[in-house]
Amino acid sequence: MKTNEAMWDRGVRVVLGIVLVIVGFAVIGGVGGVILGIVGLIPLVTGAVGWCPLYTALGFRTLKG
Repeated sequence: MKTNEAMWDRGVRVVLGIVLVIVGFAVIGGVGGVILGIVGLIPLVTGAVGWCPLYTALGFRTLKG
């Protein structure tokens, strides 16, 4: 896995992931909240590791150089 996300992209993903997890599990609750919380884990994890499989599949990257 080669990093394909710039630092700003990673930061946005981590913040968005945290917000979705908190809103899903703590605010909404129920089945919809659990689904939203799980969906929030995707940007959180991809932002933490710096690699997005969708970017790789599409040949896209925000990391310069």
